[in-house]
Amino acid sequence: MLKKEVYDFINEDSWFQKFIYTLIILNVFSLLLASYKEIFTEFKVFFELFEIFSVIIFSIEYVLRLWTAELHFEKGTGFSKRLRFSLSTYGLIDLIAILPFYLPLFFPFDLRVLRILRLFRLLRIFKLGRLSKSLQTIMSVLKDSRSELSLTLFVAFILLILSSTLMFYVENDAQPDKFENIGQSLWWSVATLTTVGYGDIYPITPLGKLLSSVIAIIGIGVLALPTGIISSAFINRLEKDKIKECECPKCGTKF
Repeated sequence: MLKKEVYDFINEDSWFQKFIYTLIILNVFSLLLASYKEIFTEFKVFFELFEIFSVIIFSIEYVLRLWTAELHFEKGTGFSKRLRFSLSTYGLIDLIAILPFYLPLFFPFDLRVLRILRLFRLLRIFKLGRLSKSLQTIMSVLKDSRSELSLTLFVAFILLILSSTLMFYVENDAQPDKFENIGQSLWWSVATLTTVGYGDIYPITPLGKLLSSVIAIIGIGVLALPTGIISSAFINRLEKDKIKECECPKCGTKF
């Protein structure tokens, strides 16, 4: 069956996967090099031809995956399976990878919108998630620990709001230009909690300095929480991958 052969080719053939993998990496490098005006001006034709070639390949791949989607899912009609693929994470990534090329052909956009559309080409790197075992592991770990990460992010959000609000009321009279509103204080709070400390906004009152010191210390702990959660999840995942259960053919004991 032709459809089954095509499905096996785009999902199982190692040479095809390596080709797509390489093409995605080259697209990322092409986007980076094209940001240099001298390089882009000299090799403009090459960049344009490579973009056309890449879009053609990615478009064919997307159409083939859409056509063979009914073999990927067990339940549903052919239309529902194709719709399910189109709305899936990788289906949307595949579509976004080619959409910025086709949209200007049908709709007139100004230069600013075209630049934004070109930035979407960088999302092609997420196509590696289907081909790279490492990225699949990362996505799986983040998915397994999403509840713990959501909790820590919520705590961090609350802390950001509280610290920025307190700092606004403490420093507003002394620095009305730097802490004009809570929004500006929020920028200071983010820089402080992440221990980046750009130095463009900082407290000058004694109470503000004390509050800033406390928040900076708390920020170290807040940042350590998601780091520890992800690290622990990675270790558990790697240990599970290494452990291979063996079953005794006589007693059925697993060891």
